[in-house]
This record gives sequence, C-alpha cells and structure tokens, in this order.
Amino acid sequence: MNVPILLIMISTFVIAVILIIITLNLIQQRKNKQIKNIIDNLEIEKNKINSTPIAPELSKIESFLKNEKLETMYKDWKDRLDDIKNKQIPKLTDMLIEADYSLSQMDYRSAMYKIAKLEMEIYKVRTNSEFLLSEIKDITSSEERNRAIITKLKATYRDLYQKFTSSQIEFGDVATPVNLQFENISKRFEVFEEAMENNEYTEVTQIIKSIDEMLNHMAVLIEEVPPIVLMATNILPKRIREIEETYKAMTKANYPLDYLNVEYNIEEANKKINDIMDRANVLNLEDSLFELKVLLDYFDALFGDFEKEKIERQNYEDTNNKFRIKLDKINNLVIEIFDQLNDLKSVYNLSKEDLNLLVEVREELKRLNADYKVLLDHTGNNTFAFSKLTKEVENLFLRLVDIEDTLDNSLDAIGSMREDEVRAHQQLDEIKSILKDSKSQIRNYNLPVIPQSYFTELREAQAAIKEIVHELEKKPITISTLNTRVDTARDLVLKLYTKTREMMKTAMFAEMAIVYGNRYRSGVEDVDKNLVYSEVLFYKGEYKKSLELSINTLNHIEPGIYNKLLKLYGDEK
Repeated sequence: MNVPILLIMISTFVIAVILIIITLNLIQQRKNKQIKNIIDNLEIEKNKINSTPIAPELSKIESFLKNEKLETMYKDWKDRLDDIKNKQIPKLTDMLIEADYSLSQMDYRSAMYKIAKLEMEIYKVRTNSEFLLSEIKDITSSEERNRAIITKLKATYRDLYQKFTSSQIEFGDVATPVNLQFENISKRFEVFEEAMENNEYTEVTQIIKSIDEMLNHMAVLIEEVPPIVLMATNILPKRIREIEETYKAMTKANYPLDYLNVEYNIEEANKKINDIMDRANVLNLEDSLFELKVLLDYFDALFGDFEKEKIERQNYEDTNNKFRIKLDKINNLVIEIFDQLNDLKSVYNLSKEDLNLLVEVREELKRLNADYKVLLDHTGNNTFAFSKLTKEVENLFLRLVDIEDTLDNSLDAIGSMREDEVRAHQQLDEIKSILKDSKSQIRNYNLPVIPQSYFTELREAQAAIKEIVHELEKKPITISTLNTRVDTARDLVLKLYTKTREMMKTAMFAEMAIVYGNRYRSGVEDVDKNLVYSEVLFYKGEYKKSLELSINTLNHIEPGIYNKLLKLYGDEK
C-alpha cells in the first residue's frame, strides 16, 4: 500500500477518535452539571428547612409556661425540634453527600436514585417543620389574634343587647331567660380574660368558639322570639276565640261541622302553643316559628271552610227545593197514570213493552224516594257536610231527570195514540166529505152511463171507511191497525175522487166536441159519420174514445181545435 495514503487514513482515524472523545466528555460534563444543579438545589431546600424559625418561636413559649398543659406541649414541641435538628437534618446532609459521591464516581443511575429518595425525605422533613411551626405560632400569636376576635364578638354582643333592651317588651315572659343568657355570655367574656391572664391559650380557642355559638344563637333569639311571642300569646289565641265563637254559632244554626274536628284541633293547637312557649323559656326555638305559622294557616283555612259551608248550604237548600218540587210533580204524575192505566188499557191496545216501561219508572221512582229520605235523615242529624249533601242531591237530581225522560217517552207514546185517534176521527170526516163530493159531482152532471169499474172502486172506498169506523168502535183500539185503515181509506177515496174528476172532465169535453162539430155535419160527409159514431160511444159511457174520435175528426177541418175547446171549457169552468 502507498505510504502517504496510509498516513492519511491513520490521521483521519485519530482525528475521529479525538472528536468522539471530546463529544463524550462534553455530554458527560453537561450531564454532571445538570445533576449537580439538582443536588445543589436540594441542599438549598435542606438549608431553608434548617433555618426555619422554630427555635425563636419556641423560646417565646418559655415566658408563657404557667400551666401544666402548656408545659407538656412545650416539652413535646422541643423534643420534635430536637429530632428535626439532630436527626432529620443530619440525615438529609448524609443523603446529599452520598448523592454527590455517586455523581463524582459518574454512577448516574445510583445518583438519580439517591436524589429521588432525598427529595421525598426533604418533603417529609419540611412538612414536619412547617406543621411544628404552625402549632407553636398558634400559641405565640394567639393573644393578638384572640384579642381581635373577642373585640368583634363584644361588638356583636353590644349590638344584640341594644336590640334586646329596645324591644324587651316584645319578648314577654321570655325576656327573663334571654336576659340571663346575655349574662352567661358576659361571664364567658370574663372567663376569656382569666384564661388570657393565666396564659391558658389552649382553652381560649374553646372559649371563643362557645361565645361565638352563644352569640349566633342569641341573634336567632332576638330575631324570632318577638314574632313567636306575638303569635303564641296574641294572634293565635285571638284567632282561636274567633273560631270557637263562629263554630258555636254555626253549630247552633245546624251546620254539620263534625267532619272538621274543630274542638279536637283547637285542643291540640293549645297544647302545641304551650309546648312552644315552654321551649321558648329555655331558649329552644327549633321549628317554633314554622309550627306557629302552620297553626295560623290552619285556622285561616278553617274560616274558609266555614264560609264554604255557608255557600254550600244555600246551594243545597236551593237544589233540594227544586228537586223536591220536581219529585212531587213526578210522583203525582206517576200516581195519576197508574190510576188511569186500566182506562188506558181499555181504550188503547198498549204493548207489553209500554206497560213494562211504566212499571220500571214507578220502581225506579220508589228507589229514588227512598234514597231521598236517607239524604233528608242525614241532613237532619248534621252528620255530613253540606258540600257532600249538595253532591248527593245533585246525583239524585240526575236520576230524577233520567226517570222524567223515560216517563216522557212513555207518555209521548200514549199521547201519540190519543193524537192518532183524534186525527183518525178528523180524517174520517174528511174522507167522507171527499166521497160525498165525488157522488154529488156524478149526480149533478147526470152522465148517461157510469162505468161498472167506478162502482167497484166506490164500494171499495165505502168498505174502507166502514173499516175505520169499526176500528174506532173497537176497545181497546190498536193504533197501528187504525192508522193502516185510515191510510187505505184515504188512498181509495182520493183515487175515486180523482177518477170522478177525470171522467167528468172527459165527458164534458166529449159532449162539447160533438156539439161544436155539428156545424160541419152538412158540409163534410165524414164529419157527420164520425160524430154520429162519437155520440154512440158517448152514450155507451166510453167518453175518452168519444172525445178522441171527435177531436181527431175536427182537427182535419179546424187545426188546434183541442186548445180552443180547452179554452172554451176553461172559460165556462
């Protein structure tokens, strides 16, 4: 191999190695620096813990050592401080040295592990130191703090006492225990001063707490006792007297008020009021104001119940009066119907359904009368409220309306029978009159021949009229049959009347046509022949054929002859 090339390769390799070594050294130095910074910071944290002013604060306690309990606490705190200074801090120092040694040996893994343990131990020692310092400061700074608190509590005490004295008359008999409670609070302030004088700082906190609780309770007393006394000794007793007076007056007036349990509830209310006042005298106001408001609401509602009963009584009396009048009317009507039922049965052929319906109405009416009697008995013994009685009489009223509707339907059926009978008599007279008019027209015109079919229909109509008369004379009358007979007779008579009118009209036209055609007999041979034949037909009674032959014959000579004759007939008519 060429020597210069070999030298270049060796030089390159050496330079690369040197660069790698330099890079690794730089990385190692940087890592050492980072870990060293962590260790230095932890040492600073240890020094801060070591410089915590626990010892100066603890030295202040020495001047307060006037009671056994504080001395015990002082000894405990001193022991804990010694443990921190002599054991826990030195332990931190040792752990710092170990971590630093591991770093110097470039044992980074061991160093980081020791640093982690050191951080946990520092947190533990710092927490112990801070907690110990706070306990000691609770005593060393308690006087100033407690004095500030007690000053505020005394201001609160004065404000409450001023409110009490300015409205003491509103407290009634409860003023005495309230005044005693103010004295108790005042004594607690004295106890506080004694404790502060004796440096009994461990007791002061409880004393302040008890004073604060007593003042909070007193604030509630000042706020709630006057309305409680007012309601319990004035408003409610007055309201109860008004309730008693109203109750007695309404009871005397026969109002059924037993369901309200007024007397029992008044007795219980008085017991509750006495219990509230007894508790108020020992300054126990728990739920007292709420319970008194409930009682007041109850008695206010009771007045509403009284007024409601007065209104319901008027409603009941009005409804009952209307019901009784209607019931008497229906009772009398049913009695009258059954008194006349035999006569009705003899006159009309009543169906079984009609009779059963009347019987059912009477039975239902009996039950209604019995229920109404029960209602009147309850009304008389003042058992039920008028509101309930009103509902009961309204239900009876509905039943009575149903009975009335059923009875009206039955009476409508009977009334319809009577109307049908009367109408049958009227229609019989009308039918007879129409038949008579038909006969009269036949006689007045004096037709040469009346067709036999006419007499057949006449006999049928007369027979139908006789059937009506027969049905009307039957007892009892079957209305359906009677109506059928009337309809049949009316149809036959009207048919006969129509036929009479048509036959007479045709005969008159036929006769007029023959008379009118006589003027053409001599001049036209066919006319004379046809008119002669038309006369023959006329006297045979075939009036329609006679008219048709005459009109057809004359129409050849004088077109429109039918309309002329019609006009002439109309003028004569």
